[in-house]
Amino acid sequence: MTTQPSPVAKTGENFTVADVGEFSQLHQYVFEHHKKGVAIEGKIFLKQLLSLTSAEVSLNTLSPKTSIPFYHKHKLNEEIYIFVRGVGEFQVDEQVFTVSEGTVVRVAPDGVRCIRNTSDVEGLNYIVIQSQVNSFLDSTIADGIGVPKQVSWEDKQKI
Repeated sequence: MTTQPSPVAKTGENFTVADVGEFSQLHQYVFEHHKKGVAIEGKIFLKQLLSLTSAEVSLNTLSPKTSIPFYHKHKLNEEIYIFVRGVGEFQVDEQVFTVSEGTVVRVAPDGVRCIRNTSDVEGLNYIVIQSQVNSFLDSTIADGIGVPKQVSWEDKQKI
């Protein structure tokens, strides 16, 4: 379970929006891994907050000179890691590579993985998207449908 200040989500008929704060403030969130018996500071999962139905997304930060304290893999889900700030190392199976802002990594379910922040001063910030492997059936472009409506930002309801 996750113990943290609870961000408030606002919903409409076709959306959910929430403000979890800046990446530099993610340390206020702590994920408690009940199976491993460890707490990971700087991690918030978005599935429940946003009522996600097709993927799990988490926002993450690792403090300088820290590592995720365990290896893990998945049964069904691949993970996509998008690094947005900092520098670190990513380990998959027995291979290690450098990650930094702009690095994107996909890991198959069976890949044994771990991450560490190698900086002395800066946090390592990243987003993880998790979804079932081979479940995406078509391209994003093919799924999109154009709507014959002129774009306008005037006279819209603000929430």
